[in-house]
Amino acid sequence: MPPFLEGRLEALAYERWLTRKARAHVKRDRRRGYEGISGSAYRDAIHQAVVRCQGRDVYTGEDLDWSLVSQYNNEKSESGRHRYKAGFALLPTVDHIDASSPTSGFCICGWRTNDAKNDLSHQGFIELCIKVLKGAGYRVEGQFRPQDPAPTLTPGKAERE
Repeated sequence: MPPFLEGRLEALAYERWLTRKARAHVKRDRRRGYEGISGSAYRDAIHQAVVRCQGRDVYTGEDLDWSLVSQYNNEKSESGRHRYKAGFALLPTVDHIDASSPTSGFCICGWRTNDAKNDLSHQGFIELCIKVLKGAGYRVEGQFRPQDPAPTLTPGKAERE
């Protein structure tokens, strides 16, 4: 159990979440034709990503809401639609840093961020975010350096022009 989750999430709930996320990623990656992957290897990799994130969305730096783990209800979602799902924006999710590569590793981010990133690579997502900021009239300084170990971001400034 990662130390930052002590008192925030029961160990059994964390294990269940970890197992379900690993199983879902193995299933999806096998459909993509990736070979030599296993549930135990994915569980270990996802756990390490959780430890590295320290409870925060690796892309936005926001604190994730670990109390939302296993709380999503499909029936409530159908009746509440977008408003219901919006309440789960900071639900921790597992993201392939680069969905096109089985060896890219995982990171942890909020559901909203994962939806926005979709199947983009880490670099592709950063480039999209820069375009969004510039399109909204911001000036973006700093740069993403692909040689940096993913998923770190180079600090920079975004200021309104």
